[in-house]
Amino acid sequence: MKKVFPLTSERHKPARLGDQIKSEVRKYLKRERSKKLPEDTDFWDFSCRSGKTAADAAPLHEKEIGKALDMALGEEWPEIYLEIIAKAT
Repeated sequence: MKKVFPLTSERHKPARLGDQIKSEVRKYLKRERSKKLPEDTDFWDFSCRSGKTAADAAPLHEKEIGKALDMALGEEWPEIYLEIIAKAT
């Protein structure tokens, strides 16, 4: 998943937008983990990046996605770029 999430909305408060984004990320991770693993692999690993744009996105662990989103909401970014790539390990 490579996606830019808006952090401002006329209909929802920023905290609610954060919850919606976190929910979408959790659903994506669950869906990717439930896929059948290729032979000779043990588990799914995720390569994650986050930032204001794709160009300045920094790598992070999948457990830190929520913290990165909370930080972006706290700093009142207009949007956040999230990249989560699944790879069999």
